[in-house]
Amino acid sequence: MTFDHVVLMASDLDASLPWWEAVMTAIGFRKTRDHVWVNEADQAVDLKQADEPEPGYRRYGPGMNHIAFQAKSRAEVERVRAEVAAAGFEVPEIRGFGETVALFLKDPDGMRVEVVAYA
Repeated sequence: MTFDHVVLMASDLDASLPWWEAVMTAIGFRKTRDHVWVNEADQAVDLKQADEPEPGYRRYGPGMNHIAFQAKSRAEVERVRAEVAAAGFEVPEIRGFGETVALFLKDPDGMRVEVVAYA
């Protein structure tokens, strides 16, 4: 089996869509509907409006901790960081873990998207 899709629930879909559009485009997904992005392997990320918005992300609380996408190189991680920043969103510094590098982006609800390049 392979990964097919993930559905993420936003507390304010309209506020979250621009951020997700910038990030998903930067990591190589194409938009197939107003709130769905698909990669070359037809794996999808679907963003929906939460019916009962709860308090935001907690690093070790119940629910999704983060979703990670593997880049081919540090240069690709740097390109994603630059594209998301150019779209007007705050981006953190790239973190190093030995020879592995990771970028942890945070959406308006605090959900994390990691872009990682392994040594």
